[in-house]
Amino acid sequence: MALDVARLRSAFPILVREVRPGVPLVYLDSTATTQKPLSVLAAMDEFYRHSNANIHRGVHTLAEEATTLYEDARRKVAEFIHAPAARQVIFTRNASEAINLVAYSWGRANLASGDLVVLTEMEHHSNLVPWQMLSAERGVELDFIPVTADGLLDLDVYQALLTRTPRLVAFTHMSNVLGTINPLADMVRQAHAVGAVVLVDAAQSVPHLPVDVQALDADFLVFSAHKMLGPTGIGALYAKAGLLEAMPPFLGGGDMIKTVHLRTFVPNDPPHKFEAGTPAIAEAVGFAAAIDYLKAVGMESVAAHEREIVAYALERLEEVPGVRVFGPTAEHKGGVVAFTLEGIHPHDVAQILDRDGIAVRAGHHCAQPLHEKFGILATTRASFYLYNTKEEVDRLVEGIYQVKKLFG
Repeated sequence: MALDVARLRSAFPILVREVRPGVPLVYLDSTATTQKPLSVLAAMDEFYRHSNANIHRGVHTLAEEATTLYEDARRKVAEFIHAPAARQVIFTRNASEAINLVAYSWGRANLASGDLVVLTEMEHHSNLVPWQMLSAERGVELDFIPVTADGLLDLDVYQALLTRTPRLVAFTHMSNVLGTINPLADMVRQAHAVGAVVLVDAAQSVPHLPVDVQALDADFLVFSAHKMLGPTGIGALYAKAGLLEAMPPFLGGGDMIKTVHLRTFVPNDPPHKFEAGTPAIAEAVGFAAAIDYLKAVGMESVAAHEREIVAYALERLEEVPGVRVFGPTAEHKGGVVAFTLEGIHPHDVAQILDRDGIAVRAGHHCAQPLHEKFGILATTRASFYLYNTKEEVDRLVEGIYQVKKLFG
C-alpha cells in the first residue's frame, strides 16, 4: 500500500524544523542516521521517568520492570528479522561492534594462517578493518569480489573465489554508497555449498527491506537501531545458535558469567555471554519502539516507497548537466544516490546545499576502497527513507542547479 507520507511526517518533530529563518529542513541523510518518531522518544522518556533500574540483578519492582522491557526488546528484534529464538540476538553498541565481536570471538577461535576470507570491494570500513586486523595478527588471507562499472558485484569472480574454499564470506546486503542490493540468498547458498560461514552486514537493508534470517540462512547478520528510527548506541548481532554456543566470550565483566572464582570463571549462556556489564537499557526500549513503528507501517510499503523515490531521484538527476551518478539502476538499488558534480568538490556541493536547508553527506562514506575503485576521492550522497517526498527530491535538484550557478 502507498504510504501516507504527510501523516508519517507529522510523527517526526525534527522534520518541521527550519535550519535558518524561512529555510525548512530537507533531510536526505538517513543512510548515516535516521530521524526518530515521537513514539520512540516517548518510550525512552517513559522508561527513565518510571522504570529506570539496572537489569538481571534485582528483585525489586523497578529492576523487574527494566529487565522485562529489555528482554521484550530482544524478543521484538528477533521477531522482526524472523530469528528462531530471542537468545540468538545479541545486543551490541552498533553494527560495527557486532562485526568486531564476530572477528574477535569466532574469528580468533576458527581462523588460522592461510585461511581465506572473502569480502567485496563495496564494503563499509566496519566490514573491512576487523578482518584486516585479523589478517595482520594471524596471517589470514583476504580476497575480494570486484564491483563492476555499473555498481554490481562480479559474481563470476565470486564463483572463482569459492573454488578456493574460503572459511568465511562477509559482505553487505545493501551498499551504503551505491545502494546496490546484492543477491543475498544465492550468495549465502553458494558459500554454504563449499563449507563457508557467512556474515551479512545488514545495516542498510534491515531498516529498508523485509529481512528473514531463516529464509536467507545467514550464519551471522548485523544491524544498528539508529538507522531504523531507533536511538544511537545500540545494535544487534544475530547468529545461529550452535555458533554462539561454541564461541568464547568477547568482553569480560558482570552478567556474562555463571560463576567466578579468583582464578577461573564459567561463562553464561548466550545471549548474556556476550553482553558484559550494564547494557544500553533505555536504548533497547527505544529500539523496540522503533520496530513497533516500522511493523505498523509495513516493511513492504517502506521498500516500495523508497523504490519510487529513488527512481524519481535518478530520473531528475539525469537531467542535470555534469552530474555523474554511481551505482546500478533503480530496480537493483535501495534509497541511496551518490553522485559527483563536474568541476565541484562534493564537500562544496554539500555545504552550499545546506544553505538551502538540504542535508546531504559528502566524503568517502567509510568506503574509501570503493571510491578508489571508481577513481574518485569523494561523492555527495543523498539518501531517502519512509518520510521523504518527491518534492524534497525536487528541492535537491533545484539546489544542485544553484551550486552550478554559484560556481559558474
